[in-house]
Order: sequence, then C-alpha cells, then structure tokens
Amino acid sequence: MTALTGNGTAQALNDKLANLDLATRLSLVAELGGRSVFTTSLGIEDQVITAAIGTERIAIDVVTLETGRLFQETVDLIDETESQYGITIARYVPAQDDIDIYAAQYGLNGFYDSVEARHACCGVRKLKPLARALEGASFWITGLRRGQSGNRADTPFAEFDADRNLIKINPLADWDIDRIKAYVADNAVPVNPMHARGYPSIGCEPCTRAIKPGEPERAGRWWWENDEKRECGLHVAEATPIPAPSAA
Repeated sequence: MTALTGNGTAQALNDKLANLDLATRLSLVAELGGRSVFTTSLGIEDQVITAAIGTERIAIDVVTLETGRLFQETVDLIDETESQYGITIARYVPAQDDIDIYAAQYGLNGFYDSVEARHACCGVRKLKPLARALEGASFWITGLRRGQSGNRADTPFAEFDADRNLIKINPLADWDIDRIKAYVADNAVPVNPMHARGYPSIGCEPCTRAIKPGEPERAGRWWWENDEKRECGLHVAEATPIPAPSAA
C-alpha cells in the first residue's frame, strides 16, 4: 500500500464510516480484507468495542499490551472479558532483555526522572510489543475519542498511518463519555471497577492517578509532566521519535 493509495483509501473510508453505527463500522472494516487488529487497554471505551466485536462475532483480532506494570484490576478484567464474550484476547508482553537494559540505564522507575526516560519505558513496554501485535495488519482499530483530550480533538474515523503502513480506524471518534456509559449500562459490558473510583483513563499503575473534579479525562496519566498533550507514543507519529534504551 503506497502512501498516496493509503491516504486516499483512508479518506474514502473515513467518509463512509461517519454515518454508520458502531457494529456496522467494525463489520465494514473486517469485510475489507486483510488482517484487522483491535488493541485494547481494557478501558471503558475499549470494552465497548470488544463487546461489539464479541457480540456480533466480527472477524477482528483482539489484543492487549500486558506491560508488566498494569493494575491488578486491569489484569483481572482480561479474563472476565474473555469469558463473557467467548473470545481470546492475545497478550503481548515486553521482552525481558529490553526491560533489563532500560533498568540498567534509567533505573526500573526512572520514568519519573525525565520525559526521555518515560518515553523510553513506553517504548520498551508498549511500542515494541505493539509492533509485534500489528505485524501483517492492514487495519489497526483503537478506542480513541475526540473528547478524551485536546490532543485527540480532531480524531478521524479512519487515517493512514504511514509509519506502520496501515489504516488506523477509530470507530468511537464521535462518541462522548455519556454515550459510552449508556452503552455499557444497556449491554451489561464489564468495566474496570477503578473507573468508579475516579480513574477515567487507566494505564500502568506507577503512571496513573485518579483525576480531580473538572480535570480532563486523561489528566491522571503521567501527571508529573507539564506537557498537557502528553502521550505514550502509540498514537504519535514517529516524526517525533521516542528514545530507545541503549546497552551502552
């Protein structure tokens, strides 16, 4: 798929997905051919997508990045979700050698010390496993929504990811949190109990806190950093590279 073809296909798909419901959006992508992969963090948005895939038996691979630093509630929810929908959620874990190299260079919890160190940790625990999860994929499905943060306000339904040479699908781009919660309630979707304790966005345990009243949904992620648009790198183009740990 060339960049030109990819951009053109993504734009046409973006327009087509706009007026469809969630299940139809997902089914349409699955029917386009090629491997479709949904990466779930087990957050409330992602649980909605998993519920649609499982309930409608849509041919989309469901995977998660089991970083080794997740909350126990998140790990438990993987098993519960598999059981409820009769699906398998493939787990992609970081390589121990990469973790050892990172710890030797920065310290196991060195991500608190600098943005560089935090990006490097996300690179080891998320980006490298993601690359393995997306091998051979034509479509990457995510739970990104426009209302999650200012950095995501212009999220399209479909976009060409030139770095990974695939089309990224964001089927909940136009859903707000109230619509998400209504879907969960109406369909008895299992969710992380931490959401009820003030954690709208849940990542690794050392890097996530509950938010305060009036804060954006993702304010609890990497809260010690000043950049309001902070991200782990999964949804940031490689034009702004994420440092990788070195054995040197």
